[in-house]
Amino acid sequence: MSRKIRQRNHPRLIAFQNRVEGVALKSAIWLFRLIPIDVASSVMGFFWRKLAPLNSRHKRALQHLENAFPEMSAEQREKTVRGMWENLGRVAAETFHVDRLLHQPERFEAIPDETTEEVLRGEKACLFVSMHSANWELCVLPAVRQGVEITGVYQALRNPKADKALRSLRHELYKGGLLSKGHQTARRILGTLKNGGVVALMGDLRETRGIQVPFFGQMAYANTVPASLARSCDVPIVLGRVIRKQGVNFRIESTTIAVPRTEDRQQDIQVATEQIHKVFEDWIREHPEQWMWIHRKWAPPGKNSANKHARRAAVAKLSSQ
Repeated sequence: MSRKIRQRNHPRLIAFQNRVEGVALKSAIWLFRLIPIDVASSVMGFFWRKLAPLNSRHKRALQHLENAFPEMSAEQREKTVRGMWENLGRVAAETFHVDRLLHQPERFEAIPDETTEEVLRGEKACLFVSMHSANWELCVLPAVRQGVEITGVYQALRNPKADKALRSLRHELYKGGLLSKGHQTARRILGTLKNGGVVALMGDLRETRGIQVPFFGQMAYANTVPASLARSCDVPIVLGRVIRKQGVNFRIESTTIAVPRTEDRQQDIQVATEQIHKVFEDWIREHPEQWMWIHRKWAPPGKNSANKHARRAAVAKLSSQ
């Protein structure tokens, strides 16, 4: 087969692969929704705890945990990372029931701070920023149950059919829209915040184009977008976390930080981003087995402030809008 024919057929192969994956995912969703959520969560958690350590990411998680908790024994680290895999397995199963969980308030205990109470009453705009703890998808649930329309930001799947299937399960959580990352999304969430709305996004992911902040005694890559958005729109950042209490039962907590607004925009963003990560670190220390240690969060030794200004320039446009 000539190169031109292969190139011509490539889009068809991709489309066929997308259809097959989409059907497989829809079938998995249908199957898991037939199983009671407590059973599905428990079984998936058990298998992930047993099988996921065979993955190469297990060693990465152990190394990250050792760097963050040098006082931990090897046995404690192994137990913690296996606990992480169990939690992720549970999250995978619970994802297929996320719309149903919205209507099961007995599974949730919400502990909002004063600012969050104002948001829940519809009196204040804010930027919800959460981390990958327990079932992080459910962090916005208390606000949703109070009728707050939240605009969410997420990383779209490569396969549009699979992406559509999973998005449909989250519709009730993000009635303000669930937006994939991109330039147009930045404009939309700026508009939402400036018009008094509420936006939710994750704040603990690695972002090499951002800045570096202290995190567990090391320099870590951090995303400046939350601090930049909050400063530009003059709204508070409400940090949220989900704690898995037992099985499919959760506690959802929040605390608020204010982004400084001085004449030095970049320093304000640096300070706020460091505050976010300080709160996240404190929370992770309480329940290390519920956070995702597989992230390549930390900067390699020697790769620190030399390129700081270049990375800041990459996000300066968003800050100035």
